[in-house]
Amino acid sequence: MSGSSEIQIAPSILSADFTALGAEIDRVSAVADWVHVDVMDNHFVPNLTLGLPVVEGLVKRSGAPLDCHLMIENPDRWAPAYAEAGARSVTFHVEAAHAPVRLARQLRSHGARAGIALKPATSIEAYADMLPEVDMVLLMTVEPGFGGQAFLDVVLPKIERTRALLRSQETPIWLQVDGGIGMNTIERAAAAGADVFVAGSAVFEADDPAAAVERLRELATSASDGAN
Repeated sequence: MSGSSEIQIAPSILSADFTALGAEIDRVSAVADWVHVDVMDNHFVPNLTLGLPVVEGLVKRSGAPLDCHLMIENPDRWAPAYAEAGARSVTFHVEAAHAPVRLARQLRSHGARAGIALKPATSIEAYADMLPEVDMVLLMTVEPGFGGQAFLDVVLPKIERTRALLRSQETPIWLQVDGGIGMNTIERAAAAGADVFVAGSAVFEADDPAAAVERLRELATSASDGAN
């Protein structure tokens, strides 16, 4: 897949046991590229999960790099704190940001990778000019808010269009997909152009989460290679 990076898997702790997050992360940290942390405020999306204090604790508890996906209102105010806390990647929703270019630059200034996230119905073309300001584009493949939803195939053409836009950039930009990613869907997303995959229930509800991560990587790599 020309212009993309190697396949990466980011298990989402939204599907993990919240009473033992440290131990849950330990189950996958040796094989996962990232640990994906879904932050929801019950305003931007209709769900409330964990926030900054938990992220700060996880940074101290685990050496795994944290990939924070902020599904919150007013990320301009709140997102930089996640980068300051030690999250290696911080992604905010363009639908909620007031000054997305400035925010992306702030995140980078704190040493984090800056990502923009788009809901299924949000057009990537409207943000094409700001792509040089970010390190990753996250396309939601479900409506954000809850884990365990079914993958939306309607997003596949947008993945393809986004990959085409990313190929034209001077520096590599990762293309992440989040929502309904599992053994039966990851190949379609990889063939369309995604290279970073968030998987929650497919990993943490498996008998062997580490083996599930490896299997997802194999499926995505094979589909990606076949799309060349």
